Amino acid sequence: MPTEIKTWEIQDGSLKEINTSLVEYGKKEKDDLEEWIKTEPSILGSDIVLIGEQVMTASGPLDFLGIDNKGNLVIVELKRDRLPREALAQAIDYASDIASWEIERLNAVCLEYTGQSIDDFISDNFEDIEKESFVINDTQRLLLVGFSIDTSLSRMIEWLSDKYDVPINVIVLNYVVTSSGNELLSRMAIISEEIEISKIKKKKYKVEMSDEPGSYSDEELREKFVSYLKNNLWSSKRMRYIMLPKLMKKKDIVTREELKSVFLKVGGDLGGVDTKQTGIFISLISNQLGQKKKDYLRQIIRYEYPNYPWEKDNFMIEGKYRNMVEEVLKELEENENL
Repeated sequence: MPTEIKTWEIQDGSLKEINTSLVEYGKKEKDDLEEWIKTEPSILGSDIVLIGEQVMTASGPLDFLGIDNKGNLVIVELKRDRLPREALAQAIDYASDIASWEIERLNAVCLEYTGQSIDDFISDNFEDIEKESFVINDTQRLLLVGFSIDTSLSRMIEWLSDKYDVPINVIVLNYVVTSSGNELLSRMAIISEEIEISKIKKKKYKVEMSDEPGSYSDEELREKFVSYLKNNLWSSKRMRYIMLPKLMKKKDIVTREELKSVFLKVGGDLGGVDTKQTGIFISLISNQLGQKKKDYLRQIIRYEYPNYPWEKDNFMIEGKYRNMVEEVLKELEENENL
């Protein structure tokens, strides 16, 4: 397995090897290498775009977070010199945390880095995908980027790829300053992109969604509902503090536009600053309502599709559960104030 790239410059009909490095020329990982990659993310892979930089994880900041055209997240670990074997453990550590991230958190990361929701960003950067069956974060790819690689790390990468089909690769870069002062950056993938992508487990390409309500007993339903509202997810918080109180104030339907107005009045982290952002928040809540495994939410909250077959609207609390919702919200508020 190759571990370095060498470059020769043709001078007066002869080859002269060029040995340069980022360190030698005072180039820095954050100020230089990261900025270069941001201008042309395809150097990491033809199917990868970036959705986050210096993304904070449970184990510290990740250099770059990317996503490929199948919805897999790409953990990118950079080194401006040789890649040590420890880089692999670091990347696995990041991936083990990110594997549990839900769409809300990824959307927040993407908004901060790109200024777009992850849904809009994917639509703008990937053509010919079926969004309804596009699975985000079903698999995590590991990508280590440096200027050479330890032999032991190279051996481990090859073993993980060949024996266990781990979607992992190493990009070896070469920084060259020619005799005329031009800067060049070339790359070589240790594993071909075709082989790397083939290691990614095949997707079912089917998001488990449903409009069918649950059929839980009152006791089971209350338990699941309370557990969801106590969750630390932003959509859970927005449902608890904004959506449900609004639905409780009206006995008939609450439209999507009415909810947007309420979100705008609240503002801040929960409410949003403009109609586009509040629309994203409501879409995220709608996604939660539509997940098959969260049928208990649909047992309590009704909705319709009056405008578009993909957009939930006309929300309402089922009449027989209004007292339960009121009691749960009051109970949560009292416990919060203790």
